[in-house]
Amino acid sequence: MTIVATSPDSSDSLAARWSRLSLATRFAVASSVVLVLATLAIGSILTARLEEAVTRNSANATALYIDSVIAPISQQLSASPELSPGARRALEEIFVNTPLGERVVSFKFWSGDGTVIWAENDAIIGRNFGLTDDLREAWEGQVVASFDELDEEENSAEAALGLPLLEIYSPIREVWSGRVIAVAEFYEVAPELARDLRAAQAGAWGAVAATTLLLGSILYGIVLGGSRTIEAQRRALDQRLVELRELSTRNYELRLRIQAAAGRAAAQADRTMRGIGADLHDGPAQHLAYAALRLDALRDRLGDQAAETDLDRVAAAISEAMAEVRALSRGLQLPDIAARPVAAIAGGAVEAHEARTGQAVSLRVQCADDPNLGPAARICIFRFVQEGLGNAGRHAGGKALEVDLACTVGELTLAVRDRGPGLPPDPRTGGMGLAGLRDRVESLGGSFVARARPEGGAEIIMTLETGGPAWT
Repeated sequence: MTIVATSPDSSDSLAARWSRLSLATRFAVASSVVLVLATLAIGSILTARLEEAVTRNSANATALYIDSVIAPISQQLSASPELSPGARRALEEIFVNTPLGERVVSFKFWSGDGTVIWAENDAIIGRNFGLTDDLREAWEGQVVASFDELDEEENSAEAALGLPLLEIYSPIREVWSGRVIAVAEFYEVAPELARDLRAAQAGAWGAVAATTLLLGSILYGIVLGGSRTIEAQRRALDQRLVELRELSTRNYELRLRIQAAAGRAAAQADRTMRGIGADLHDGPAQHLAYAALRLDALRDRLGDQAAETDLDRVAAAISEAMAEVRALSRGLQLPDIAARPVAAIAGGAVEAHEARTGQAVSLRVQCADDPNLGPAARICIFRFVQEGLGNAGRHAGGKALEVDLACTVGELTLAVRDRGPGLPPDPRTGGMGLAGLRDRVESLGGSFVARARPEGGAEIIMTLETGGPAWT
């Protein structure tokens, strides 16, 4: 025994092959099935109606002729449920060895309860076969006919003849009242009717098939034209899609190159500032310190009060200059953060702020792993926390300072918050300023938001993509 199983792959493959067919081909396949079914349905209904009409017309003509012959003989059935011997003899003379007898091979009289009153076959006279639908309609006054439908028990003898027979039930009416007193059933040999039915059926099937084929061809031609237009448009759209994909790829590569260049520029700027800070610390700051020492030595050798006063002023100016140079140097110099984790970078900036200002900062880090970021992005994190806390310390008085660092798949989010009066009127005041932070973050392909908090205070938030190239 061979078992053939259909896997989901085969159905998927069939669906894929179907989707690859053109619209016209799919329409041709689907419409062929629909049109064939429609042809069968319409042809069956039409041929059945034709057969019914032809059969009814033939039956009416034959019934009218038979009724004119047997009605006078059968009038006695209005008073008696049986035919007299004379009436039976007259019927036998009509249907035996006569031209009418050659056409009508069997004849029966039926009573209202389905009993055979008289028949050429003596074996069924007096038998009750029950009321069939055709017999019931005949008792209601209708001429009922069927062609080659001899499947009932009372038709067994006629079916055995093997001839094309038209079975007709004709009501027998009382002459003076018009009521039905019996039903005559007779079977007419109808080879001409069989030929006419075959010809009518063939014509009907041919007409239906030709009409359906014509309609299908017209519709297919319309769909074919539309399908060719759609296919041409689809090819054009596919070409445009390929071009747009290539353009998108080039734009993406260009964006990465721009971000890499911006990152390298930011890193180089920070290296330059660190160099300047180191130069200020090692150069002018040292010279100013030496000058301050020499001024202290000169003070003991001066005896003029006015000169000492001028000397004190010069010493004060030098001390102020030294403080400013050292502050600049500390602001420009950065710790070595290129290889440090982002959590340590943020924590270092927080510790530096706390040590410098004495303001408490709440730090929350949600990073399971260190993200893939280059030196420029790591410097940006340090500067963001440094500048954000510096602004919050100045404008919010260091109230409820918070730093929130979160790492998700492909993204890093860093926020600095406070509970002060809100954003300053001029965000550019102090250090780099918020505008400088925005430029730094956006140059790395990130986003920057500065806004007031609903519960009071302000917050700045930056978002950087992670997992991309680590720019150097």
